[in-house]
Amino acid sequence: MIFRRVLAVAAAVAIAPLWAGTATADNGHRTKGSEKVRFATFNASLNRNAEGDLVRDLSTPANTQAKVIAEIIQRARPDVVLINEFDYDENGTAARLFEQNYLSVGQGGAKPISYRYRFTAPSNTGIASGFDLNNNGATVTTPGAPGYGDDALGFGNFPGQYGLVVYSKYPIDLRNARTFQKFLWKDMPGALLPDDAATAAPADWYSAEELAVFRLSSKTHWDLPIRIGKQSVHFLVSHPTPPTFDGAEDRNGRRNHDEIRFWADYVRPGHSYIYDDRGRRGGLKPGEAFVIAGDENADPNDGDSYGQAIQQLLEHPKINSRFTPSSDGAAEASALQGGANATHTGDPKYDTADFADTAPGNLRADYVLPAKWLKTTGGGVFWPVSTDPLSRLSGVFPFPSSDHRLVWLDLKL
Repeated sequence: MIFRRVLAVAAAVAIAPLWAGTATADNGHRTKGSEKVRFATFNASLNRNAEGDLVRDLSTPANTQAKVIAEIIQRARPDVVLINEFDYDENGTAARLFEQNYLSVGQGGAKPISYRYRFTAPSNTGIASGFDLNNNGATVTTPGAPGYGDDALGFGNFPGQYGLVVYSKYPIDLRNARTFQKFLWKDMPGALLPDDAATAAPADWYSAEELAVFRLSSKTHWDLPIRIGKQSVHFLVSHPTPPTFDGAEDRNGRRNHDEIRFWADYVRPGHSYIYDDRGRRGGLKPGEAFVIAGDENADPNDGDSYGQAIQQLLEHPKINSRFTPSSDGAAEASALQGGANATHTGDPKYDTADFADTAPGNLRADYVLPAKWLKTTGGGVFWPVSTDPLSRLSGVFPFPSSDHRLVWLDLKL
């Protein structure tokens, strides 16, 4: 059973017993009668071109990119952090090695940072579908072969490429953790299934046989309850597909929209269509605390999103989006790079990703969004201005770390 393997892997990487008592976060956020907790998301681009390459790179403490990624996390000092684009392996070896050889070792003069708990689980990326999903007349089933990623359940050259991992200073409630890797797109009411314009039938880009196996999540969706004091905060994490790399049918844009919609429905009680990988139905119960995090690949003003994809979260009645993390470095980069950035309507200080200047330009792609009733006390985007000595960590293309920036939010619980 997949989920039993997930729990076994998670149990193996949750390297301390479930916590009972109190704890003080490294960033000194604890106050009397409350806990100030820093949640973060970081698309760290710790993906590799071949299976096993990330484990090899992290097996020694000398990988240059991993050292820079670790230093960024050490500088930001989140208590709970999602890392996107971190290749999955069945034994969680890469996740353990990154903690052991990089996070737990001071980088570039930064203090080490320790996470007692971590979670990783399979991703849909690079899993062969057995179908011609891009409708180019060829079904590619050999990992790494040209066109394989387009026919996989989620784009990837091998199973687990571009996966996810979560590190936490607080216990992860494994018993109540939920994964939604296998949820089928067709099972979402009103799903924005793409249409083949060459036929008269509606929403028929994918055949009935393909829809019977086609999963909504291009990677995976997780609900990880984080135990902080006497309460649990559901850390809702994912990495929707970029709304590009397709055709007029906009299959990726539509999928991105519905991957984002999944959390919008999940935090609003009453959506019984939702089921997890163990068959349990429904979303959160009324009043449960949550934080949504991830590279959503959707900007509220610019880029190629389908409809108002990210507004499903930003304008949600149960989500607190009043505070928007920002940085001076993002505003500076937009002005210096020009190009597509000059045509954007959104404020560049909110950008979190440094994309090609011709198209789409820099965008706000990464989010940390808490429940309406959770109080935000601060936050930011790790994007130093060029005169800051720490700008060496973000840099310019080719980036020493990633084309995305770490985004964090401080919450008072």
